[in-house]
Amino acid sequence: MNKLAYPVHGAGLGLRRTMVHSLADQPACPVDFWEIAPENWIGVGGYYGKKLRMFTEQYPFVCHGLSLSIGGPSPLDEAFLQRLKRFMRDHHIRCYSEHLSYCSDDGHLYDLLPIPFTAEAVQYVADRIKRVQDVLEQRIAIENVSYYAAPGQQMAEIDFLNAVLEEADCDLLLDVNNIYVNSINHCYEAEAFLKRIPAKCIRYIHIAGHYNEAEDLIIDTHGADVIDPVWMLLEKTYQQFGVIPTLLERDFNIPSLQTLCREITQIQSLQLQWQHPAGNGRVWHA
Repeated sequence: MNKLAYPVHGAGLGLRRTMVHSLADQPACPVDFWEIAPENWIGVGGYYGKKLRMFTEQYPFVCHGLSLSIGGPSPLDEAFLQRLKRFMRDHHIRCYSEHLSYCSDDGHLYDLLPIPFTAEAVQYVADRIKRVQDVLEQRIAIENVSYYAAPGQQMAEIDFLNAVLEEADCDLLLDVNNIYVNSINHCYEAEAFLKRIPAKCIRYIHIAGHYNEAEDLIIDTHGADVIDPVWMLLEKTYQQFGVIPTLLERDFNIPSLQTLCREITQIQSLQLQWQHPAGNGRVWHA
C-alpha cells in the first residue's frame, strides 16, 4: 500500500439503514464516499443486502469497526476478523479503522472505555494491532477517542497516541471533534495537540456534533450539528496538513438526508478553500 495515498477523497458520510430509502429518492446527494460499521452489515441479506451491494458498486467505502476492543483484556476475535476480511474483499472496502479503546471483557460492554495511558498499555495494544494487520493482510487506522476519565495515567494522551502509532506501525483516523471534546474535558489546547499529530499516519478525518452537559463537560454523542469551534478546528487541520478526506458522523437524532448534505457541502467548501496550499506531498487515491 502506498502510505502517501489517501484511500478515498472529498467528503464522506456514515451510512445508516435509515438512510437507504432516502438515498433512493435523492441520488444527487454530494457524498464522495461512505463509511459503515461492518458489524451492522456482515451477513445482511434481503433488501438491505442488495442495497449495500448496489452502493458499494457505485461509491468508495471505508469500514469503521465497533467491537474489536483493541485495548481489551479478552483475546482478539479472530473468527470475526476472518469474516471482516471476506466482507471487505467482497465489497472492495478501501480502509478499515477501529477505536483506540476497549468495549468488552467477558461480554460486550456497549461503551468505548479508555485504555490506561501507560508504556505497558502501548506495547499491549500495539501487539494486538499488529496481529489484526497480519490477519487482514493490510494496514489499519486507529481513531483517537473521546474519554471522560484516565485511570492509571502515566503519559499525556498525545504521547500515548503517538507511541501506539509508532510501535504498531499503523495509521490514524483523526477525529477532530474528539480533540475538541477532550480539550474541554481535560483542559488542554486543541491546536497544540493537533500540531503533534504525525501527518504521515493520517488516513482520513472524522467530524461530528456533541452534547454540552456543562461548561466543562462535553459528551461525544454524534447526535447534533457540528458547531463552529469544531469547524474552525477542521480548518486548522487543513491549514496544517493540507486537504484530507473528511467524514461526517451522525448516529442519533438523524435529520433528513438533505440536512446532512448541507454539512457535507460545508466540508467540501472548506476543502476547496484549502486544496491549493496543501504542499504536504500527500495525494488523493481514487
